[in-house]
Amino acid sequence: MSNQTVLPRSNFAAVQEETGPQPSPLARWWIYQRERFPIFSHGALIAAFSFCMVSYSSLARGYVRIPESKELIVAFLTAFIFFLQLRIADEFKDFEEDQRYRPYRPVPRGLVRLRDLGILGLAGGVIQLALALWLSPALLPFLLAAWLYLSLMSREFFVRDWLKARPITYMWTHMLIIPLIDLYGTACDWRGAGAAAPTALVFIISVSFFNGFALEIGRKLRSPQDEETGVETYSFLWGRARGVVAWYAALLMTAISAVLAAGRTGFALPEAILCGALLLIAALMARNFLRHPVAGRGKWIESFSGVWSLLMYLSLGALPLLWPLLAKVV
Repeated sequence: MSNQTVLPRSNFAAVQEETGPQPSPLARWWIYQRERFPIFSHGALIAAFSFCMVSYSSLARGYVRIPESKELIVAFLTAFIFFLQLRIADEFKDFEEDQRYRPYRPVPRGLVRLRDLGILGLAGGVIQLALALWLSPALLPFLLAAWLYLSLMSREFFVRDWLKARPITYMWTHMLIIPLIDLYGTACDWRGAGAAAPTALVFIISVSFFNGFALEIGRKLRSPQDEETGVETYSFLWGRARGVVAWYAALLMTAISAVLAAGRTGFALPEAILCGALLLIAALMARNFLRHPVAGRGKWIESFSGVWSLLMYLSLGALPLLWPLLAKVV
């Protein structure tokens, strides 16, 4: 790996802001979200995710219906805040490394302070609590379980150095927060209705769990020219070939889980066709990345991972509801 740090184009602009006029507080938060937590792109994916959790839970209980707006609002806002809190936790955990290797990021360059991010995360927790009480107090145990695990993650389970030396263990232990968020999202349906959890939920939770690996690995695969000193991407830790194989394996496990999940609602065949087509595209993209690792090519994999996730959730949560309408059109 080159010893010279290569900054993406957007980050060059971020660094230049230090020398220009200081942005207003509102502008600072806008810049922060643009660089670290894009609310529109993240919001679209989280909306599909939360809709899928509520809708699939209802479908698995035998109710083919568009979820109530109250359920969707609570599921979406709570999940959105959870993912924001995960980003904030990363800012705290990575602060020293960012100061040393990534000074262009918003926190080390002084755009926003850790204290302000901490207040934002706590305020988000208050909102999550209010939302749970608004929909059903029965959601509180699931909220508390996710909070507890998030707190442990923020402390690296009190074994930071041990985890850092084991990237795979580090990844799967941190990925376990996703099933807890899944469970909360589905509980907005079944728990709010006073029903038991459908057994089929294990499949939709598996989809999100493996999909989390696909997103995490996909965003950390880079061409040699794009690697940065001190940034432990999977293409650097494992090599590009192994990194790509791990990414594709995560996609494959997600696809298998998705077909099994769709089978419980009677849509295994459409889901299998969709997954097969996407896996073929992913295979071609992976081969191209390995054969022609030009600068910026890793972004293709990251973008595809986002599109893949969006389609997985929409196909499992929305397709069964839209299928009768599509059948009439066809």
